[in-house]
Amino acid sequence: MITTTYDLMITHPFLAGMSPQHVERLSRWACRAPFKAGTRIFEENGRAERFWLVRDGHVNLDIRVPGRGDVVVETIGPGTVVGWSWLFPPYRWHFGAVTAGPVLAIALDGPGVRRLCDADPELGYELTKRFMHVVVARMQATRIRLLDLSQAPV
Repeated sequence: MITTTYDLMITHPFLAGMSPQHVERLSRWACRAPFKAGTRIFEENGRAERFWLVRDGHVNLDIRVPGRGDVVVETIGPGTVVGWSWLFPPYRWHFGAVTAGPVLAIALDGPGVRRLCDADPELGYELTKRFMHVVVARMQATRIRLLDLSQAPV
């Protein structure tokens, strides 16, 4: 049985409760994105042009800390989303991301999804609410990790 991108998306927890019509419209901007272990998906401060729905595997989110290099602030796994910077100007990554092992994700084109959201404010509002939850959780995880680092010996 061939599984379409839509089929993978409609069952993804990040999109749970979203109307099938909205998921179908989003799926037009989506494709499968398999990654090998240790793949750098994006660099902190790089141009943010997409986001990924993680189906299988884990992704480490990191930040560059002077004197310490890249520090993992959170590891996210199946059912989560990687990348929110594509939604908010200036469209630059606030973190870096590298796979902790093999990952199967669904990549969505940021500029295409932004245009879709502009044309359909209901969809735009729904996605913005979902991504704001992600932003808050990531910032909180970063804060906690940096507090841990400030108390750790160098």
